[in-house]
Amino acid sequence: MGLEAVIEKIREEATKETDRIRQETQAERATILGAAQEKAERIKLAADQDVDRQMAHIMNQEVSSANLVVKRQLLNTQKELLENVYTTALSRIESLPGDFHRDAIKSLLTRARTEIPDGIVHCNRRDRDALVQILAGNPAFSGFSAGEPVDIEGGIIVESRDGKLQIDSSYRMFLDDVWENVLKDASDILFR
Repeated sequence: MGLEAVIEKIREEATKETDRIRQETQAERATILGAAQEKAERIKLAADQDVDRQMAHIMNQEVSSANLVVKRQLLNTQKELLENVYTTALSRIESLPGDFHRDAIKSLLTRARTEIPDGIVHCNRRDRDALVQILAGNPAFSGFSAGEPVDIEGGIIVESRDGKLQIDSSYRMFLDDVWENVLKDASDILFR
């Protein structure tokens, strides 16, 4: 066996060894790349799930915030409507004919007399003349005298002569009582 045959044999063995190393390297490379790809997929899946969770959380917060804004606007609108109803009711009562106000004053004086039989009666400017006539024309009210006009829509305010007791029988006071007692019912009817 000659030198050339030995060189050829070494070359063949070197080529075989190189091919084997190449194959092992490619197999190892494929294993490493496969593991890296699996890890990357797991990371990507976890990141996607985290993004989905965060997105759902943000969406829930935004929806809750929007619902709160809408509810606040709805409540403010309802409050405005109820205030308009209150103001309109008071205005309509105030604009009723003089006979209504005169009859109301008589009735309110009769009620007030049970608690304050002797006192000063205040009413608004519009009803002052009617009050003076009622007090002068009915002996049951002889213990009362007409006081200075006050800024009320109607009704009367009766005050004991010593100023210790006062009965507010103004229209606003009656409407406030009614309003507080039926506000929930009125709100339920108006805003179903």
